[in-house]
Amino acid sequence: MAEVDAAVVIPNWNGIDSIGDCLDSMQAQSEPAHIIVVDNGSADGSVDFIEEHHSEVELIKHAKNLGFAGGVNAGIRRAINQDFKYVALLNNDAVADKDWLKHLVSFLDSNPKAGIATSKICDSHRAHLDSTGDIYTTWGLPFPRGRGEAFSDKYDNDTWVFGASGGASLYRVGMLQKIGLFDDDFFAYYEDVDISFRAQLAGWKVGYVPRALVYHQISATSNKIKGFATYQTLKNLPQLFWKNVPFGLFPKIMPRFTVLYFSIYFSALSRGQVWPATKGLLASLLLWPKKIVQRYKIQSHRKVSTAYIDSMITQGLPPNAHKLRKVFRMSGQV
Repeated sequence: MAEVDAAVVIPNWNGIDSIGDCLDSMQAQSEPAHIIVVDNGSADGSVDFIEEHHSEVELIKHAKNLGFAGGVNAGIRRAINQDFKYVALLNNDAVADKDWLKHLVSFLDSNPKAGIATSKICDSHRAHLDSTGDIYTTWGLPFPRGRGEAFSDKYDNDTWVFGASGGASLYRVGMLQKIGLFDDDFFAYYEDVDISFRAQLAGWKVGYVPRALVYHQISATSNKIKGFATYQTLKNLPQLFWKNVPFGLFPKIMPRFTVLYFSIYFSALSRGQVWPATKGLLASLLLWPKKIVQRYKIQSHRKVSTAYIDSMITQGLPPNAHKLRKVFRMSGQV
């Protein structure tokens, strides 16, 4: 039986420039936790650094990069096997306030219907917001709530949100044992929205806890790989849609999503990202039969109404979708 309530899983891939600060912030936490670092085949000396300077953490080593989803799943399974009540995820390029975990644990302790608690995340310069929870829109496009806005007290009230950022959130193990872990097929991008969507469908709530503060080097990992964001976006958006959107919302979301998806695809082509974009589209088609099977299981165990899911979805495009909004206005779509 675990001696503390929570384990914190930190995925790492070539993060030697940031993992030290991340682990220092974990050592300084006011809430005791067991720290698990999952290394995804780093080749930059990260593992040696962790073993030398942070021998207190449990280190899981993978020979290759399993992505965010595959990496954190290994850590989550380890936490479940050690009987922890909660498991938190924190990006290796993030630094948490000393009371970060305490506030998340307190929220889940006080709200038994909540399966996930998420943080107020700002950039590493503490000037702009990165996320105050995730939204899912009627265009089938997720977006971090508040991203790019100036850091302020605008989002300083506890509230229920649609989804939680996988970069800094706490998950109830009992919920994960019922709905499953992250979907390895996502690898990275939108896997956190997927698990939040599945939680909502199963009747769990997602809470936003603004006192749980995290400072994040935005896209420090994904920017290392050319075309990575394009490929993952075009591969994963259809997975997210087909698995989770209730059939009753298809008339509202599916036509918009189709237009949006191919707008993203052709925009990528125009930027010269022909192979990442086409590879992502083809990968989504190859995964479609598997996602339909998963959809049947997810929807057959749904505990909430279509109307409830509709009430949690944001109308319109995300606020930063300026180019898409312009195109759709010209075509009369919005």
